[in-house]
Amino acid sequence: MDVLINVFVALHIIGIASLLGGFLTQMKAMGAGTARFVPAMLHGALTMLVTGIALVGLNQADDQAVNNVKIGIKMAILVVILALVYVKRDEEKVPAGLFGAVGGLTVANIFIATLWT
Repeated sequence: MDVLINVFVALHIIGIASLLGGFLTQMKAMGAGTARFVPAMLHGALTMLVTGIALVGLNQADDQAVNNVKIGIKMAILVVILALVYVKRDEEKVPAGLFGAVGGLTVANIFIATLWT
């Protein structure tokens, strides 16, 4: 079971890397007002959602403690990110504030995951 959990953790990290990497590649464009949500951001958020749900299930099946409040907050943030990216995915330009909010929420999710023990 530990190997399977570790595989899903790795996939979850790949998802966050895709979401954050897509954001970082558009930082210069955000300054110019031409930033857009790239497909990597949508796919990364979806990967995080699926693997996160799987991780909660696998950890509970393995009788490991799961902090449901932490997971609930992280999932709520991820759903907001996913909704924003999905709705605005086809637009050529996304307002800088909206684009920055997605980046900020992504970083907040990372800090919640790593600092909340």
